[in-house]
Amino acid sequence: MAEHESLEYGKADFVLLDNVSMEEFMTNLKLRFEKGRIYTYIGEVVVSVNPYRAMNIYGRDIVEQYKGRELYERPPHLFAIADAAYKAMKRRNKDTCIVISGESGAGKTEASKYIMQYIAAITNPNQRAEVERVKNMLLKSNCVLEAFGNAKTNRNDNSSRFGKYMDINFDFKGDPIGGHISNYLLEKSRVIFQQEGERSFHSYYQLLRGAPDSLLRSLHIKKDPTAYNYIKVGGQIKSSINDGADFKAVADAMKVIGFTGDEIQTVYKILATILHLGNLTFGVDGDVTLIENTKLVSVIRELLSTKEENVEKALLYRTVATGRDVIEKQHTAQEASYGRDALAKAMYERLFCWIVGRINDIIEVKNYDARVHGKNTVIGVLDIYGFEIFQNNSFEQFCINYCNEKLQQLFIQLVLKQEQEEYQREGIPWKHIDYFNNQIIVDLVEQQHKGIFSVLDEACMNVGKVTDEVFLQGLNGKLAKHAHYTSRKLSPTDKSLEFDRDFRIRHYAGDVVYSVVGFIDKNKDTLFQDFKRLLYNSSNPVLKAMWPEGKLSITEVTKRPLTAATLFKNSMILLVENLACKEPYYVRCIKPNDVKSPLLFEQERCRHQVEYLGLLENVRVRRAGFAYRQTYPRFLQRYKMISEFTWPNHDLPSDKDAVKRLMQGCGFDHDVAYGKTKVFIRTPRTLFSLEEQRVEMVQRIVLFLQKVWRGTIARMRYRRMRAALVILRAYRRYKVKSYIREVNRRFKNVRSMKDYGKHVKWPTPPKVLRKFEEALRSIYNRWWAWTLIKGLSPEEALQVRAKVASLEALKGQRADLGLQRAWEGNYLVSMWDGSVGAYWLCVSQINRFHKAEDRAVLITDRHLYKMDPLKQYKPMKSIPLYNVTGVSVSPGKDQLVVFHTKDSRDLVVCLQGMVPANESRIGELVGTLLSHFKSEKRKLQVNVVSPIQCSMSGRKCTVIVEPKINQSQPDFTKSRSGYILAVPGN
Repeated sequence: MAEHESLEYGKADFVLLDNVSMEEFMTNLKLRFEKGRIYTYIGEVVVSVNPYRAMNIYGRDIVEQYKGRELYERPPHLFAIADAAYKAMKRRNKDTCIVISGESGAGKTEASKYIMQYIAAITNPNQRAEVERVKNMLLKSNCVLEAFGNAKTNRNDNSSRFGKYMDINFDFKGDPIGGHISNYLLEKSRVIFQQEGERSFHSYYQLLRGAPDSLLRSLHIKKDPTAYNYIKVGGQIKSSINDGADFKAVADAMKVIGFTGDEIQTVYKILATILHLGNLTFGVDGDVTLIENTKLVSVIRELLSTKEENVEKALLYRTVATGRDVIEKQHTAQEASYGRDALAKAMYERLFCWIVGRINDIIEVKNYDARVHGKNTVIGVLDIYGFEIFQNNSFEQFCINYCNEKLQQLFIQLVLKQEQEEYQREGIPWKHIDYFNNQIIVDLVEQQHKGIFSVLDEACMNVGKVTDEVFLQGLNGKLAKHAHYTSRKLSPTDKSLEFDRDFRIRHYAGDVVYSVVGFIDKNKDTLFQDFKRLLYNSSNPVLKAMWPEGKLSITEVTKRPLTAATLFKNSMILLVENLACKEPYYVRCIKPNDVKSPLLFEQERCRHQVEYLGLLENVRVRRAGFAYRQTYPRFLQRYKMISEFTWPNHDLPSDKDAVKRLMQGCGFDHDVAYGKTKVFIRTPRTLFSLEEQRVEMVQRIVLFLQKVWRGTIARMRYRRMRAALVILRAYRRYKVKSYIREVNRRFKNVRSMKDYGKHVKWPTPPKVLRKFEEALRSIYNRWWAWTLIKGLSPEEALQVRAKVASLEALKGQRADLGLQRAWEGNYLVSMWDGSVGAYWLCVSQINRFHKAEDRAVLITDRHLYKMDPLKQYKPMKSIPLYNVTGVSVSPGKDQLVVFHTKDSRDLVVCLQGMVPANESRIGELVGTLLSHFKSEKRKLQVNVVSPIQCSMSGRKCTVIVEPKINQSQPDFTKSRSGYILAVPGN
């Protein structure tokens, strides 16, 4: 059974319908179409409904889903049938064929292309160049054949107007190595006439709308299709077909296949010749028939590479041989027009057959020896016209419907044969199935001496004037008592038939009325020998090779050529014999509506197609015995979870016994038969019941598996996390130990080093030890400092502390702190009294009259004294140090110092008298004060700013430092906001 689709999409296989009736069949078909499921099975037959829209179900990902899978393992699809045919060919070494049928517009051509694409996609896994070349040519041949054999009709924009059967040859490895194409009954009447709203073959419009101007000029044609009588009906139609792009694609495809440049040019010349022939008109001058537009004759002569007089003569005269005498009989205007049209149709048909033959020459298997290369197997793909019932049915429809009768007969026979053979293989009793045997209709058409084809050929062989009415009289005489034939003469009261024109055949698909008008002419398919000689005598070797019969002399006696009906009958008999020796697979195509809508499903339209395709009969044949059958291993694989005896694995002697136990346990033993290798289930209800139980059990199994799997995943994750933690801890310990060992190695001899290890580079610590490293560095730095300091005298230690304090306060803010020299503290040697902690400086100070005066400053451990150097350094002012709140200095090289006091009587001084002159003592002053304040556990605020804010006798003022070029000594001057200290600028 197919991968279970939800019942909202209907039944995936018509065999599984609850009741086999037309109503149930149509309801299921419509539901699946509306839900976007265009494929449905009837056993191993695919029913395809044209969606009339692009569907994303043919990509590489979909190909992979069906590759190598059994037919019922995936939802219904063309790919499933293609894969089944390929597997049967490859595994069982059996020739297979895929028969695609349906009416025009049902999607046969697209189906055949998708099948070809699938086979190309799954073959040649080793990418052998020769196999790729063959695959490419097989695919490209479709493009070329569509251009010359397909046309836009009222039913279909890309309707195949010929039947096609392609054999694809495979080597023993299953890779394509060549192929062969057979074509049947090209609708050549379309060359000269199309119904309203239809076009001629695509090739004409592609040439006119896609060829470069230079090519059109060389062919003497123009881009407008309405300028040519044969195709002007189609030239007026607006279509979505891109003829320009298609022209390039076809030209490229022909080159890929292997057509030479001369051959492609000849193809274009023949198309152009046919267009010009359609514009030829004939007139009469007395008893003489004339060509009215003689310029076209010279154009045709040029394109056909022959003589102008020969062209004109062939168009206007017919050469008749009576014994040894040769007579030239002039045509009437009507006969000349008939001959012209016959020539156009024959040239196009011969061109098409030549193209098919040329493709076959290139793609056929060459130099293949089965003894060396292994057996050569074949997959055949038949894309052929479906049953046709038109308003006016003529000879073409008669042949097409005869073809469908033959194929339907083969279809029923092969399906019944397959069923019967399978039942016999499995040892299941076979019940005879009644079905409509359309052999009686096939005999009605093809039987010797009595069949319609025989009557038609007999009429064509009669001497004298033979008319279509004479043919109809012959049919009435020989078939008067046949149950499936009637005419107005035989049924005088049947007014749907015209006297002397119509006859009706009761086909398997329904009654069809045929008009005999044109049967005789179309069957004779007369083309005067003069035209054959004209084309054979062309100097174009490609064109000449198309008409080998033209080499016969005028007086040479030949056999009567076979009629069109006999040729078609023989080709159909050969086709059916070819298909009968292969294992067949079927694609039945259905057209949902006539307006190409992706939404509309016309019930009656589809019902008619279902009837004439015999789909319901096909379901009944499959359902006559058992609706479903499957091999024991595959059946168990799908349903073993239903029974405790088969889940998860059985211990019974065989799979057959396991299936029996399973079915007995479910209570379905009465509805089942057991074959040698397969189980047969009679009714679909049993199968659906099994599916329902399976779905229920699968949900429970899935939950159980999810539980087990989630537990497994959790345990695996825990073990991974635990292992990671153990590894992480071990790694951390390793890194910590490595770091400590390295620190120990580098610093173990620092005591004996000259700089006590200051030059030693610290190793990079792991992240976890960064704070530890900071603490370790701090310990080392303290040890290093202590080691340096412990050997100093108290005075040296005091000076070091002052320098450290100065460095902490001023580092990065003033350039020269004087750290490199010794700090003497006493810069007035003659006045130094030896008091411990006293500090002397010469300064310039601003007095209360805003004038600069030289003074000396003495700092002791308790006071700051301002002294007058002119009066024996007599103290002028005393400031207790506890009254000093801070010190401000500028960031420059000047020696400006402001002592801030609590009573807002700040002392502004500039240090001077340094030796050498450029020596800075700001660092020493600040360091000494800070060291003293720190020893007394008091805080001193140090500011490095410019300008400096201060208070002079309670008045706020600003001290600014200004460098001046001509200034020799620092000097204070009054300013609006306070004071300016002018210092030397250099």
